[in-house]
Amino acid sequence: MKLAGVAATRYFARPEADRTGLLIFGADAMRVALRRQEVIAALIGPEGEAEMRLSRIPAAELRKDGAALMDAMKAVGFFPGPRVAFVEDATDTLAPVIAEAVKDWREGDAQIVVTAGSLTAKSALRKIFEGHSNAYAIGIYDDPPSREEIEDTLKRAGLHHIAPEAMTDLLALAKALDPGDFRQTVEKIALYKFGDTTPLAPADVAACAPATIEAEVDDVLNIVAEGRTGELGQTMRRIEGQGVQPVQMAIAALRHFRALHFAASDPGGPGAGLQRMRPPVFGPRRDRMQRQAQAWGMFRLEEALKLLIETDLTLRSTSKAPQMAVMERALLRLAMMARR
Repeated sequence: MKLAGVAATRYFARPEADRTGLLIFGADAMRVALRRQEVIAALIGPEGEAEMRLSRIPAAELRKDGAALMDAMKAVGFFPGPRVAFVEDATDTLAPVIAEAVKDWREGDAQIVVTAGSLTAKSALRKIFEGHSNAYAIGIYDDPPSREEIEDTLKRAGLHHIAPEAMTDLLALAKALDPGDFRQTVEKIALYKFGDTTPLAPADVAACAPATIEAEVDDVLNIVAEGRTGELGQTMRRIEGQGVQPVQMAIAALRHFRALHFAASDPGGPGAGLQRMRPPVFGPRRDRMQRQAQAWGMFRLEEALKLLIETDLTLRSTSKAPQMAVMERALLRLAMMARR
């Protein structure tokens, strides 16, 4: 039988112990591995592997020894409890061996869990599990996680009290990151909030979210966008001392001002534009960029982008002008524009 959507998500969290087996397949190996870990942990419990109730069988090993899966499925463990025979990275070449084990499965045998890469609708492996009355096949695709999946990840990390604004940021973050990276970020947030009983706030998410650019460069861009010309020279000297190249600064400045232009151009206003941005912008940084976009306006931001593109072309040309001086002059002009 096939499972998809919400039904598949719920099954991963609460699998049925009396099923013959489960096939999990998909092009993204990380997504497949995370789901496999979840379902096996739910089947055998936290001590299952330590109690030798999990048999791991790599596909290469099963090709050499076709009886390995049957032996693992029928073996009686020393410790009581449900058992799993796990076949990793299977392909259709193993379909006859797996089909034989599925056919001979009896109540009390270890449940067969098989993972595979991308499989077509005509795949022999899919036909085994989709056509069986007591087994499931679940395809893992690159769709963004649903709200239910995200909330489940947060609960398992111990995050229960979440402000609505923080949940909005987490939803955006889940769509921007790979599943493994998002799970690691959630675990980082959980550690960050350990012992703190206040609800999770946007600032907490921002503090733990992966950084998109270096903080020092971010400081320079905020100084420029807010027209604080008196602070620019000293900060530029610090940036130069850290080895940041003028072209890197130009790329970062273009990225920042394009984001401001995207926000300022949104029909719903800068706030709506920043919410739709990918990668997402969080907490205080989002509020700050919203103020900058409102202060500049769409048309002045177009002038700023034109200046930055011209500067970038100059830096990449054969011009003999000192590159950092060219970049600093362009940033100073932008800061003066912000003060108009």
